[in-house]
Amino acid sequence: MNYVEPLFRPPSEARSLILQVTNGCSWNNCTFCEMYTAPQKKFSVKTAEEITQELQQISVSGVPVRRVFLADGDAMTLSFRRLKEILLSIRQYLPNVQRVSSYCLPRNLKNKTIEQLAELEQLGLKLMYVGCESGDDLVLEKVAKGENYQSSLKALTKIKQSGMKSSVMILNGLGGRQYSEQHAINSAKLMNETQPEYLSTLVVSFPTGIERFQQGFGGDFEPLQQMDLFREMEILLDTLTLEKTVFRSDHASNYLVLKGTLSRDKGRLLTQVRTAIHNPDQIHLRQEWQRGL
Repeated sequence: MNYVEPLFRPPSEARSLILQVTNGCSWNNCTFCEMYTAPQKKFSVKTAEEITQELQQISVSGVPVRRVFLADGDAMTLSFRRLKEILLSIRQYLPNVQRVSSYCLPRNLKNKTIEQLAELEQLGLKLMYVGCESGDDLVLEKVAKGENYQSSLKALTKIKQSGMKSSVMILNGLGGRQYSEQHAINSAKLMNETQPEYLSTLVVSFPTGIERFQQGFGGDFEPLQQMDLFREMEILLDTLTLEKTVFRSDHASNYLVLKGTLSRDKGRLLTQVRTAIHNPDQIHLRQEWQRGL
């Protein structure tokens, strides 16, 4: 495979074929994201001929492929026509593929109809990973996400109406100390209104420094400490009213690993969080060196 490194994928796509149909991210302004800031990650689109050649190579290799992830961070910016061509090529060269998935920026669905998305779903595109990050408009503005509550709501609703599934990510600590409560409450409200099939939380982290992120907050961003993160998680979980959503907070950035189905396991998850707040010595927490960032 002719990858432009570094290459990123969701944890659940560890055993998938990573098919890099675009390089980088066409937006690439989010102050919390450093995934596509390297010079070689400037946004570009791979040609249809290159994609076909890679699929042919995989086909003759004999490697069994059941799932395909369309990389990089912005595959859904491609037109409906291009996406349809890619899915038809996957079906032609890898007929045993059971699921195709992709990251999805809400803005990338604005000009795609429900009918078009439903057709893509029938061709194998079953799951969208949507980084909503927050449901709070002020927090989203400060981190230059380029989205808001309504744009995320419309995209997630369109995904569900098309028959696809969505896996949403919320960033724990994104609003800092000042906006922690409203970040948690409005993120929960967005999830309640859209009922995604999967929901995960990561802790906002700055492995190469916080300076770029601070600019959006006018230098007034105060990162949440461990207990503050737990309190924000408590508010999020307490406000969520989900019917049947698989919830995961087990990314390497998280101090406290949480797994369950909401709302069935809401009580248990809240108990775990409250134990971490009030009796941290009675629950397993990751140490700093264990948080692989």
